Amino acid sequence: MNDTPPPNPQTDDGPINYPSLMVRGGIGGLLMGLANLVPGISGGTMLLASGIYPRFIRAISEVTRLKFRVPSLSVLAVVGGAAGAAILLLAGAVKGLVVDHRWVMFSLFIGLTLGGMPVVWKMLRPATTAVWIGAVIGFSAMVALAFVQAGEPSGGAGGGWILMVIAGMAGAGAMILPGVSGGYLLLVLGVYLPILGAIDTFKDALTARDLGAAMDPALGVLLPVAIGVGVGVVVVSNIVELLLEKLPKLTFGSLLGLLSGAVIGLWPFQQGRAPEIGQTVRGQVMTPELIEALEPEKYPVEFFTASGVQIAGAVGLIVVGFAATALLARFGAAAED
Repeated sequence: MNDTPPPNPQTDDGPINYPSLMVRGGIGGLLMGLANLVPGISGGTMLLASGIYPRFIRAISEVTRLKFRVPSLSVLAVVGGAAGAAILLLAGAVKGLVVDHRWVMFSLFIGLTLGGMPVVWKMLRPATTAVWIGAVIGFSAMVALAFVQAGEPSGGAGGGWILMVIAGMAGAGAMILPGVSGGYLLLVLGVYLPILGAIDTFKDALTARDLGAAMDPALGVLLPVAIGVGVGVVVVSNIVELLLEKLPKLTFGSLLGLLSGAVIGLWPFQQGRAPEIGQTVRGQVMTPELIEALEPEKYPVEFFTASGVQIAGAVGLIVVGFAATALLARFGAAAED
């Protein structure tokens, strides 16, 4: 007679509802992929909102410690696959919408970002002094980052191998930390558009079956970025898991501050403006030829006075974005019960 009890897959959080886990992982991964396409919104925020964030962090931490379990591998496969598909299929469309309809998209992003705050608040209750200290630290960091990035074009001048590794680490950390926008960090480092351009060049070269043309972006940009992403995922995920275990109040308070501060840099009423002759953009003095060759997404950004219709539309889009993330968070919470 076999007295071995039947299998009952568990995690530290209790029994696993696999169908729900896969659905939330797919939705969270899709939203994370979309979020990582645009400066100002965090992929980690979308994972928080979908209710998959704690399991995602645990899964990465386990795999980096060579602990391979079906739940962790399943979460990583679903989230990673959905995020990759979103980036590949929707990058061009999202980029075009942001360039041509910035205030519309930024209003929606504000709502999506704010919708993640109730999720974090629920995790950190009851609030303590450590929570508020963390919130101030997180908020201040995002405000400082917003001021550094303010007025800069959406592109950059590129950089060397080491800078690309650092960019990959920053992007990976931003994917894991809710409230931190990978696009923001890449903009500050000046490598946002160079990385996107390298991806496009690499894809075009592969499509044309020109391996020689594919080697330059692959070795000069994509390889060091991939190395940085790998290092960043391993280091940041384990640090976050440790902080959540040892200093949960301070950590979640910081995440709350990061979320609230992220919207500062998403002020919707801003637009790209073609530079003037003699103006310096990313270290280059503009000439008529350079201005003519400059793509719209690389224009410097300036604020403008919104009309009544635009203000009303922005408020409506913020409400829609908040409601969408809040409903997703409610779905995730219900699935965990």
